[in-house]
Amino acid sequence: MKTLKTIFAILFAAISTISCSSDDGTDGVNGADGKTGTANVIYSAWITAPTAAAETVDGTSGMSTTINAPELSDDILAKGTILVYVSFGTGTFTLPYTSTAGGFANTISAISSLKKIKLFRFRHDAGGTVNLPTTLTWRYILIPGGVAAATAKTAKVDYSKMSYEEVCEHFNIQP
Repeated sequence: MKTLKTIFAILFAAISTISCSSDDGTDGVNGADGKTGTANVIYSAWITAPTAAAETVDGTSGMSTTINAPELSDDILAKGTILVYVSFGTGTFTLPYTSTAGGFANTISAISSLKKIKLFRFRHDAGGTVNLPTTLTWRYILIPGGVAAATAKTAKVDYSKMSYEEVCEHFNIQP
């Protein structure tokens, strides 16, 4: 009986070893790699904002309007990066954007809050306001946080220092 058990054990081990094969069959044709995705990056279409109204923010008078950003969460506000762009005849510009529109030095800034982005324009000389025309278009890009602390080899990218075109290329976003 002991001999029979030994023979069955050896036979079982031999069959198990022989039946295992590293060949998994014929491989199919390799296809072309797809485009790199945008990971968890969220971006809007180009938006026309509602008509601006006079408002005072932190003691500064200016004109403001608000665009909806339904994906703008508490988590992105706390740990992510929010980029806002304005586009008009001469190009696309990152906010804050300073110009001499209306003949006065003024700045357009983005003030982010839960699910909304306020667009605020103020004159540097505090001598009145410069409108935010509805002909301007706006786009936001939301980059969630949660990236581990950077080391010297993997320094974190500062997207706010990149041009609109560089950000679009980096995340494969159609400008």
